[in-house]
Amino acid sequence: MAKGKDVRVTIILECTSCVRNDSKKESAGISRYITQKNRHNTPSRLELRKFCSYCYKHTIHGEIKK
Repeated sequence: MAKGKDVRVTIILECTSCVRNDSKKESAGISRYITQKNRHNTPSRLELRKFCSYCYKHTIHGEIKK
């Protein structure tokens, strides 16, 4: 039996400050985390404060499309 849409989906969180600095070529890369979210509890885009290994500080990581 196949379900229509899964309630819990896998998402990718990307550092927002590295994305802004990418045009200046200051950072060596973009920090990304893979996690899951419940679609019923959080229908909007998820933003979490995570550690960025390229910025060497805690920054806001936002959900991106796959």
